[in-house]
Amino acid sequence: MSDRETEKRLAAEAAVALVEEGMAIGLGTGSTAAYAIRKLGERVKSGLAVRALPTSAQTADLAREVGIPLIGFDRVTSLDMTLDGADEIDPALNLIKGGGGALFREKIVAAASRRLIIFADSSKRVDTLGRFPLPLEVNPFGWQVAAEQVRALGAQVSLRSRDGTLFTTDNQGYILDCLFDTIEDPAALERKLKAIVGIVETGLFVGMAEMACVAVGETVHEILPAN
Repeated sequence: MSDRETEKRLAAEAAVALVEEGMAIGLGTGSTAAYAIRKLGERVKSGLAVRALPTSAQTADLAREVGIPLIGFDRVTSLDMTLDGADEIDPALNLIKGGGGALFREKIVAAASRRLIIFADSSKRVDTLGRFPLPLEVNPFGWQVAAEQVRALGAQVSLRSRDGTLFTTDNQGYILDCLFDTIEDPAALERKLKAIVGIVETGLFVGMAEMACVAVGETVHEILPAN
């Protein structure tokens, strides 16, 4: 296992250690989230009683595989905690998320949670957001119009594809990956983007995370938002 993969695993396991008996948990999507799901599955097999709401079909499949009981919003509309990774984390714990394409569902689940706990390897901490292209989920109809308006805000915009095939989300939306270089004011950019018709949701998670578990080598640091 590479150093980065070790950091991902350690950070995810530290976040899972915060889960308590009887909780309703949101489960994020992505390679780092997979470590948390597997660790939570181990705790469930050891007797921990929790229910989990997945943010993607991929997460749901893995959670079922490791024996985690699943629920949906038809059963609960409030969660105790969500555990999720991030593509970038700034000192205020503002985030860029959506590298895995599940940002819309991840944001709904995070907003329904009393606590959002982020876990990541050391490479995800940045002084200013923007090095990682910001994902936007857009409606397939007229996505070109939304893309042009995002370009007018100063971004390089590309329509996401994988292996030569157009990427579609679990909601059948498209993803625009938008490189802004630096995002000095995430809240202001979020407002501008949400005002563009056709953008379903952005990968900016502003002021949502309570804490980040970030692994640096073999040590996990619990990071709180800087004032």
